[in-house]
Amino acid sequence: MSDETTPKTSRRSFLQATSGVVAGAAMTKLNIPGFHSSNDDTIQVALVGCGGRGSGAAVNAMATKAGNLKLVAMADVFADRQKDSYDAVSAEGKKMPGKFDVPKERMFLGFDAYKKAMDCLRPGDIVILTTPPAFRWVHFTYAISKKLNVFMEKPVTTDGPTSKRMLKLADEAKAAGLKVGVGLMSRHSVGMQELYQRIRNGEIGDVTFMRGYRMHGPAASSESTFSMKKDGMSHLEFQIRRFHSFLWCSGGCFNDFNIHLIDQMCWMKDAWPTKVYATGGRHYKISPDNTPFVDQNLDTYGCEYTFADGTKMFFDGRIIQDAQTIYSSHIHGTKGVAIASRSGDCGGPQATFSGHNENKDRQIWASTDRSNPYQNEWEALVKAIKDNKPHNEVQRGVMASLVSSMGRMAAHTGQEVSVDDILNGDHEFAPNVDKLTYESDAPVMPGADGLYPMPEPGKKTREY
Repeated sequence: MSDETTPKTSRRSFLQATSGVVAGAAMTKLNIPGFHSSNDDTIQVALVGCGGRGSGAAVNAMATKAGNLKLVAMADVFADRQKDSYDAVSAEGKKMPGKFDVPKERMFLGFDAYKKAMDCLRPGDIVILTTPPAFRWVHFTYAISKKLNVFMEKPVTTDGPTSKRMLKLADEAKAAGLKVGVGLMSRHSVGMQELYQRIRNGEIGDVTFMRGYRMHGPAASSESTFSMKKDGMSHLEFQIRRFHSFLWCSGGCFNDFNIHLIDQMCWMKDAWPTKVYATGGRHYKISPDNTPFVDQNLDTYGCEYTFADGTKMFFDGRIIQDAQTIYSSHIHGTKGVAIASRSGDCGGPQATFSGHNENKDRQIWASTDRSNPYQNEWEALVKAIKDNKPHNEVQRGVMASLVSSMGRMAAHTGQEVSVDDILNGDHEFAPNVDKLTYESDAPVMPGADGLYPMPEPGKKTREY
């Protein structure tokens, strides 16, 4: 089904404006300098990106014990998602008096809403950046200019050029003394921190190889058809709403789904791979409702990463209904094996074993901590702010994103890809993302066949 002839959506229909939300016109009426008392030690928080992860991060912020945080502003491009987030977060806020204060005049809508939300904050406050990663560098740039501390969700980049840009911004944030957390919460799992130390201390010997798996049925917006595109909806709105389906917006399901396991295995190795070879296939081109899938994801991915010392890391991903589910990561050494994630992104207990069979009778150690890594990462960020200690997780966030993009790119092109290949490449998916408006064409538009371009390994030297 082609939708090339659909008129561009108006600002009004894109916003789906409701009487409970305003687009920020009232911002000019706020007396921002007088909004805070001079002796108030409250750290104010603004949420930019009101999806499920953003809502969760906002609740984690309000629940932080290391400091007194209060959510004061919210920004998004979709009124309906902002309202859903407001309802969910405000409900949690009622359980934490004084932690939620977002009146209508501080709920902003639009592609420039991030500026209005950050303008509500003082230097040293925190902005949460949880939009799709295509917009991360744009929002991070403004946050640095406003001297704001930042919590940003993963992935933080989708390609080489934006990775180079984010690395430069990381240095600027560090020079300004800003604290930045990145939502790779495995790094704040106490069980994984203990496992890392045990591996460093030689408990399983020298690391010889690693293997990770995320294989399950369709999830989030990994699969999309034009039947999901409502009448009057622009291609841009459709793609942002279905962001897991489009490489420019999210890096596709490969980056968004697999980055946690890839990051934690590299962490346990204490290194980043230098190159990767990968395979992948698109087995299902027609949806159950008999319309073509138009997303840019493959159904299966298999990657062989190589580190500088020759060590291999294998990763398998699959999104196929009713196929076997496997979702875990494992580290093999010369003396034994370790489980990094038993189930899910960082599910414990983490454990080590003598030999390579993960049998209970061969177990050396198992983690016992049950603290929440999502909350732990906030406690670490806020403590660093309060104590004025260095805390900048952007570089490793970029590298985890880049290594994920390497695997995806290798599968989509059918070529071996090195860190230098992707980091110094010129294929930026959405170079004008900072200029998007409600009337803009999407970075990816349908071709002559009425479908979006898709990866064709061996045929195309770029991913699409």
